[in-house]
Amino acid sequence: MKDAVIKDGKTLAIISYLTFIGLIIAIIMNLEKRNPFALFHIRQMFGLMIMLIFSNLVEQYVNSLLGTAFWIITFACWLFAIFYAIKEEYKPIPVLGEKFQEWFKNIN
Repeated sequence: MKDAVIKDGKTLAIISYLTFIGLIIAIIMNLEKRNPFALFHIRQMFGLMIMLIFSNLVEQYVNSLLGTAFWIITFACWLFAIFYAIKEEYKPIPVLGEKFQEWFKNIN
């Protein structure tokens, strides 16, 4: 049963990592299904989008080098997350992944 849930949500999980538009598409397509695997990865990507906005703000208003460092960290986390979505695993992003699940639990 659990494998079937993951297989059903895999496509939406991967779509959610393909830009902001992909995230919106995955949220809309998952409204009806409410697949837990897709929801997990949608929440992870929502957190990554916030990290990206934060890194852009830091780069513009604080320090360009620091903002670039944050952007590289965000990109590495994105690679980590999409890798595990493709691999069909519930693996949160290091450090903030569990917090993203907690903070964005209202995203259904």
